[in-house]
Amino acid sequence: MTDTLGAIREEVVACARCPRLVRYRERIAREKKREFREETYWGRGVPGFGDPAARLVVVGLAPAAHGSNRTGRVFTGDRSAAFLVRAFHAAGFANQPTSRYRNDGLRYRDLYLTAAVRCAPPENLPLPAERANCAPYLERELRLLGNVRAVLALGGFAWEALRDALPEVYGGPRPTTPFGHGACAPLGAGRPLLWGSYHPSPQNTNTGKLSHAMLVELLERIRASYETGARHPPTP
Repeated sequence: MTDTLGAIREEVVACARCPRLVRYRERIAREKKREFREETYWGRGVPGFGDPAARLVVVGLAPAAHGSNRTGRVFTGDRSAAFLVRAFHAAGFANQPTSRYRNDGLRYRDLYLTAAVRCAPPENLPLPAERANCAPYLERELRLLGNVRAVLALGGFAWEALRDALPEVYGGPRPTTPFGHGACAPLGAGRPLLWGSYHPSPQNTNTGKLSHAMLVELLERIRASYETGARHPPTP
């Protein structure tokens, strides 16, 4: 049978491979956060979202308990989402600067957004086995997104997940480049570049470790790397 992004979406939403994550996501959906007590939480796996013709794929860690686990769309409804999507909009990848609800009209252009793990984990810390259970979803998405020229990891966890996934999808050795903001790991001729960014969590954005200008500049540099056909990433 031919795989599709729609099929992956349905499987992610119904997935129960990780009992610990299923218990946690459903408990959070029942108990809720006080400010969202009148809302119905999603409480399921959260699929990827974006442009099927995207040249840039962005990969986060996992859904936030009261963000994507509440709204049902990746990077939607929390402070990390607000920071990230404002940068996407400033760099020309999003039609609006906000990501509040699943049906709020947000659309991505030339960008597909997904995560290494698809269910909210306790303390934002998935176990290695949970990452491994989700790895086939990420690999299948990458295979179906046939125009990919660059993959951006948001944080070290996503970077490690992609260092495992990209050779499975595109061939070649596992990248050895260490993670850092602006890090770039070539995968070989004809393969996408792997890029790294600090995660847009409040821990990073409130302290200035990651600023709006830093993320926009990186997104623009990534686009320039594939629009110009550069074999090596341009420097700032």
